[in-house]
Amino acid sequence: MTTPPDLRHHGDAEIRGAADLTDLAVNVRTGTPPAWLKTRIAASLDGLAAYPDGRAARAAVAARHGLPASRVLLTAGAAEAFVLLARAVRAERPVVVHPQFTEPEAALRDAGHEVHRVLLSEGDGFRLTPEAVPDDADLVVVGNPTNPTSVLHPAETVAALAGPGRTLVVDEAFMDAVPGEAESLASRTDLPGLVVLRSLTKTWGLAGLRIGYVLAGPEIIEALERVQPLWPVSSPALTAAEACCGPEALAEAEAAAADIAADRAYLIARLGGFPAVTVAEPAAGPFVLIRLPDAAAVRERLRQLGFAVRRGDTFPGLGTDWLRLAVRDRDTTDRFVTALAKVVRERA
Repeated sequence: MTTPPDLRHHGDAEIRGAADLTDLAVNVRTGTPPAWLKTRIAASLDGLAAYPDGRAARAAVAARHGLPASRVLLTAGAAEAFVLLARAVRAERPVVVHPQFTEPEAALRDAGHEVHRVLLSEGDGFRLTPEAVPDDADLVVVGNPTNPTSVLHPAETVAALAGPGRTLVVDEAFMDAVPGEAESLASRTDLPGLVVLRSLTKTWGLAGLRIGYVLAGPEIIEALERVQPLWPVSSPALTAAEACCGPEALAEAEAAAADIAADRAYLIARLGGFPAVTVAEPAAGPFVLIRLPDAAAVRERLRQLGFAVRRGDTFPGLGTDWLRLAVRDRDTTDRFVTALAKVVRERA
């Protein structure tokens, strides 16, 4: 009997307790948080005696996307938003499009939902077609760009999934790593039931602080607020959210996205030197998905050589021959490719 994918396995498990490993398993941008952001967060500590007040951060997020504050909910990371949605949104036929981040399905199952999976295939480049989603699905969850495939679906393809009586949840946790945030639906208000999730932890290195947000119609925001604990986002996290939505921060994020795109192209080019390695392309996120024989054994050997990479078999729709690699600078890529070449030679 096939073992079901471990939906609770995430990239941080690959590096936990192993500070000596070069981390290609976690998709947080290296060199973050930047010094100016750490200064802003540190200054907020003087106000810890007061209860958090999210109004300024909420207004900043709203202004960043050209939306009213009533369409914004701040959360303790995007992961909390999945739990809130699973609890607050009524759904008889929830559908999760895979391969993608597994926390949405885990949260739905924990809330008692029976989840239907739509599995995209390698043969189609893991591309989404609206026809793949059942007509009776009243809750649909899709990532864009998708983790772990790094596929960026056209905005209109994703928008075509929206409709009366359906909640469409689009996980845009990595959209700020895409130059120009091409194909984002974050500012759309014309699509019924649209919910867009964003994370500030990846680009800004705030995974330990936990900050993200939901963009949706006021009625959905109100429903999520009713199941959210009081003061769910700390004052330092609120300060970070406000800071990361300013003009200078957005310009820095855009420059970082351009650097990531160039470093990703370099990584893919270097991987092209291995006939046995297949890269899922085109890739648009700060990571790439690769397939190679005996990837599980390769992953363990790479670990011995000092590199942590993300296993792929915990994502529904993938198997043991898949690995996910975070995009890093060119020097790191060169060191990784040297290690991979050693593993390939050993296994020849």
